[in-house]
Amino acid sequence: MKPADISTKIFLDSGDPKETEVVKSVLGWLDGQTTNPTLLARNPAVKQMAENQALSEAELEDAYRQIIERINKLIPGGDISIEVYADAFTPAEQMVDQSRRFAKWADNPYIKLPITSAGIEAAQQLLQDGIKVNMTLCFSQEQAAAVYTATAGLSGGNIFISPFVGRLDDRGVDGLSLVFNIQKMLKDTDGHLQVLAASIRSVEHLSILLETQVDAVTVPAKVLLEWDKAGRPIGTTRRKANLTPLPYQEFDLRSEWKSFNINHSLTDIGLEKFAADWQSLIVAKN
Repeated sequence: MKPADISTKIFLDSGDPKETEVVKSVLGWLDGQTTNPTLLARNPAVKQMAENQALSEAELEDAYRQIIERINKLIPGGDISIEVYADAFTPAEQMVDQSRRFAKWADNPYIKLPITSAGIEAAQQLLQDGIKVNMTLCFSQEQAAAVYTATAGLSGGNIFISPFVGRLDDRGVDGLSLVFNIQKMLKDTDGHLQVLAASIRSVEHLSILLETQVDAVTVPAKVLLEWDKAGRPIGTTRRKANLTPLPYQEFDLRSEWKSFNINHSLTDIGLEKFAADWQSLIVAKN
């Protein structure tokens, strides 16, 4: 059972239901799970299938569906994030078509969409249809501002935005500061956009985020198991001093979303990585 002193939702970041079983057994609960094309490519069963014979797009999608359905049974009622296949050129209509199929795979699905113009347009369509979304690959407060304004009035709390902590840390930038800045920006808003901290690399990251009561975190199995072994600390560690924090910015959240600059090099890199991992499993079949 989840401890009463943890208000943050804790998700497993994994494409492997076997990890779901292990982590849930150790912790005693999970609030949900996030997946993406890279995690799917790392799934041992999918890797074995692709090594034996490269998959068609239909076969890969079917494998993805079976994985999500297994996760859904292990975390009944949990928030399950399912990511569309998208690169920098994927139009909104293609993302929407995928999303409508993927949303049937779980009881409480969140469709992961990239923070691109097409991704935001797809999110608007899906939210109007009652399909929940998780806007991923967030690396700037301005991207979060754009998502907030684009989705205002379309949802009653059915939207996550996923700032990536570790990938900013890799660049010498304090990724946690991005999470804190987005939390501050959204503090006195209508609450329709919730912060899901992603790219968690350490017990330190997790401990601090739990202390700040971020809405949700998604964490690899290795880090969750290390956190449990360490006694499940909350706020007992400190950030590294050699990381440069991002300054807080003031944005008018009544502005049109297209007035914000949503471009970020790390979003582009992330899209390329996800697309390459997905394509690495596929061969065209007639």
